Amino acid sequence: MKKILVILMATMGIYSCGGDEQSVADIISQQNLEAIRAKKNEITAQQKNIDAQLKSLDSAIAILGNEEKLPLVNTLTAKEQVFNHYLELQGDVSTKQNVLIYPEMAGTLQRVYVKEGDKVTKGQILATIDDGGMSSQLDQLKTQSTLAKTTFERQERLWNQNIGSEIQYLQAKTNYEAAENMVSQTESQLRKSNIRAPFSGIIDNVIKDQGTVVAPGQGSEVFRIVNLSNMYIEVEVPESYIGSVTKGKEALVYFPVLGDSTITKIRETGNFINPSNRSFEAEIPVPNKEGKIKPNLTAKVAINDYTSEDAILIPTSIISENAEGEQYVFVAEEPNDEGVSLVKRTIITTGKTQGATIEVLKGLADGNRIIQEGARSVKDGQKVKIKK
Repeated sequence: MKKILVILMATMGIYSCGGDEQSVADIISQQNLEAIRAKKNEITAQQKNIDAQLKSLDSAIAILGNEEKLPLVNTLTAKEQVFNHYLELQGDVSTKQNVLIYPEMAGTLQRVYVKEGDKVTKGQILATIDDGGMSSQLDQLKTQSTLAKTTFERQERLWNQNIGSEIQYLQAKTNYEAAENMVSQTESQLRKSNIRAPFSGIIDNVIKDQGTVVAPGQGSEVFRIVNLSNMYIEVEVPESYIGSVTKGKEALVYFPVLGDSTITKIRETGNFINPSNRSFEAEIPVPNKEGKIKPNLTAKVAINDYTSEDAILIPTSIISENAEGEQYVFVAEEPNDEGVSLVKRTIITTGKTQGATIEVLKGLADGNRIIQEGARSVKDGQKVKIKK
């Protein structure tokens, strides 16, 4: 106010400097050079006085304007909404049907019927091993078995008629059963010359070529077969989530390499806490209808571990903290017709964070106007103007 009075007094002094005026036309008509020059000097002085007056008025406007100027802020309205919190973990894709196929008998790999990438069904013959004449041996055993059967049937008929001795009957029966057992054993052994698919899947690798000598045991694997329809992810969950990460919980799986995601549910959780990292395992199935997901593919998993039906969420960026460690935000009261409102600092209690937002457990209610833009430049009890 003192500044305005000083400017006002200076302006009045400028106005008092003016004298009687004579028109420029009259001066020029007198054809008096001295008078013309004097008039010019007089008008120049008046112009300087007017400039000074304008400056004084501008200064007064600036002072009065600063006294009435209010900070402009932007607000967001607190609203109750559903809040789903997700625990983010990382794991690798696995399949329980990813096995190496070994031969069950020794011999030369006589024929390979499949190649890498072929889809096969359970029980399908993948390759055959030279049986070393076992087929011919089986034919002979079948002939002997047929003869033994005929002999036994005849001896049985005689025995039923009380003809012949019991020892002859028992001997014929034993020979027939022994022949049948030999045929069964040989057939079982001969079946091992065929390498079959243990389950339906895809031939991932043909390890031994046709003509290679193979034998049962380590290092003699012939094929790798993979079933991509039964994929899953195994993640390690911190033990603090043992009560919230349970079977049936929803999980969002994202594959960074594929740029694809899918929603599934936890199939199983482990019953053992790993003492080295204080975590337990959770198994999450992954549908793979298109076959794009491969074993050992990296996946990011978000598990829904907490849900609130009426949560209030605010940006974490507008929260401040006082010297006592309490978190607070600024809440604006209902503005007047000109958008002017009073600011009140409000202590809050926060919960879980998801991305750039955080849940407020205490301190805010549905409908509160929370100062967002400009929150760092206002004070408790200050008047502000809310942007429309």
